[in-house]
Amino acid sequence: MLYTEGNPVTETLEFQSEARQLLQLMIHSIYSNKDVFLRELVSNASDALDKLRLETYQDKDLQADTADLHIELDLDPTARTLTVRDNGIGMSRDEVVALIGTIAKSGTAELLGKLRETKDAAASADLIGQFGVGFYSTFMVADKVTLVTRRAGTDEGVRWESTGEGTYTIEPAPDAPQGTSVTLHLKPEDQEDNLHDYAAPATVRSIVKRYSDFITWPIRMAPESGEGEPETVNSMKALWARSASDVSEEEITEFYRHVSHDWNAPLETIRLQAEGTFEYQALLFIPSRAPFDLFVREAKRGIQLYVKRVFIMEDCEELVPEYLRFVKGVVDAQDLSLNVSREILQRDRQIQLIRKRLVRKVLSTIKALPEEKYQTFWSEFSRVMKEGLVADQDNRDAILEICSFPSTHSADEQTRLSAYVERMKEGQEHIYYLTGESRTAIENSPHMEAFRDKGYEVLVLTDPIDEMWVEGGGFDGRQFQSIAKGQIDLDPTPADEERTSEFADLLGWMTTALGDTVKEVRLSTRLTTSPACIVGDDHDLTPQLEKMYRAMGQELPPVKRILELNPGHPLVTGLRTAHAERGGQDERLAETAQLVHDLALLAEGGDLPDPAKFAKILATRLEQVI
Repeated sequence: MLYTEGNPVTETLEFQSEARQLLQLMIHSIYSNKDVFLRELVSNASDALDKLRLETYQDKDLQADTADLHIELDLDPTARTLTVRDNGIGMSRDEVVALIGTIAKSGTAELLGKLRETKDAAASADLIGQFGVGFYSTFMVADKVTLVTRRAGTDEGVRWESTGEGTYTIEPAPDAPQGTSVTLHLKPEDQEDNLHDYAAPATVRSIVKRYSDFITWPIRMAPESGEGEPETVNSMKALWARSASDVSEEEITEFYRHVSHDWNAPLETIRLQAEGTFEYQALLFIPSRAPFDLFVREAKRGIQLYVKRVFIMEDCEELVPEYLRFVKGVVDAQDLSLNVSREILQRDRQIQLIRKRLVRKVLSTIKALPEEKYQTFWSEFSRVMKEGLVADQDNRDAILEICSFPSTHSADEQTRLSAYVERMKEGQEHIYYLTGESRTAIENSPHMEAFRDKGYEVLVLTDPIDEMWVEGGGFDGRQFQSIAKGQIDLDPTPADEERTSEFADLLGWMTTALGDTVKEVRLSTRLTTSPACIVGDDHDLTPQLEKMYRAMGQELPPVKRILELNPGHPLVTGLRTAHAERGGQDERLAETAQLVHDLALLAEGGDLPDPAKFAKILATRLEQVI
């Protein structure tokens, strides 16, 4: 702690630039329903009480007062202040600076950019909800905010204060009690953007009942008369322990916002109750929007764990696999120890069984979503769900039943695999797909020509993760088959075998001439208009996957692929005639063979091994044409 001549020093610090910008957006009323600031403060206070109780279980030597844990609301209509106070875990000076003065989350700049672009208050609220910055909402209703806190087990308190402009002050607070109090110096009552008087007891009681009735800690206020002991204004009933008929939709929505720190309503609610050898209750939620940090490595994930209504852990990763990290909610187990640790949870049989049941329930719920809700879900969470196809082999089939993919059946709508199977042509054995960087590149690929002509539907897979999951297994007894791999015969005819015999000499010569880059040259049944295409063997890495591995620094041996020729194309028939007439020692013929290979490589979006040589040969050929 800093002192000058025996007196504590008051420091003036600047907000981090992103925090300063976000505060300005809050101050200038981006959110129409300002009542939620109180919900956010009460939620923070509840979290602080949960954390204190957990720390006292884990650290028996922690010097903390846990005799009467509660939240208290104090109002002063004359001074126009509202104080939210808890006697929970509290904060140290460094924690205050880190948690309030700085937004220490990835994606801040992107969020602020989107907020500045949108003019719609509801859209702004959705974005704020994805980010989760509840404390800053206080500046929607307050000209100044004062925070006094002392971390449990320490003797040093801290006083923080700001008007939300560009700076804040921080100084020691020697007499601060354990916990945190946040005092809002409210804006004038007649200010036109204030819809309610937040210094009025009736207003505050109404907001608490609406948004925070389920909080499991007592929320106390002075009685309506203003005389006597503070009274508890919330019911403190755990929603997951109440019957569905006893809980309103509004209560469910507010509870979701409490556990998720999301300002939107959930897309779907999931209830689960198990009785028997071990008992637990679960109340889970599928969000309607993907959180901004869904793909941030350090982002927290998991579900809140309770034991006999006692909060144990905020983000219990052991309860859900990583690909379901967007699921929020609580699980209340009856038979676990209150001192359970993450290490114990990883080995606990009950936790593993709960996890399996939760996963099955979440997947079945998603599968049964009404079409409109399903479309919303898939647009937000398709990429993360596909991770499960790689990571969770036990539930791969269930995940595939949920997935939708673009296909050649429709340019606008995606298709579920069950619908693809229903549309399969008679005699079709495989589910055909092609991966690539974009739909345009895939649709223009030479590999698509025969499939398009003969009416075979092809899945159009453009997500990088599609390269990872599609190789394993199949769906509904049908294997996935890349149309750019292996030998594909679409309605073969005896004429195909005759052509192979006719082109045998050319194919053998080209295989030798291009031996440094291809493993084989053969005739194709997948081409109708292009002269050639390049395909892989059944178990070869695709070019896209090869690029991904190399970009990650993995050394891979060169992969030789197969050059397929279209026997009906004039360029290929001309090559056969020239080879028959001039033999295999003609330099121009060898250069033409190389051009055919390089053109096929370019058509699939590949990189030429020697672009300068290709350009030189092509320029020479063009000169001869002119």
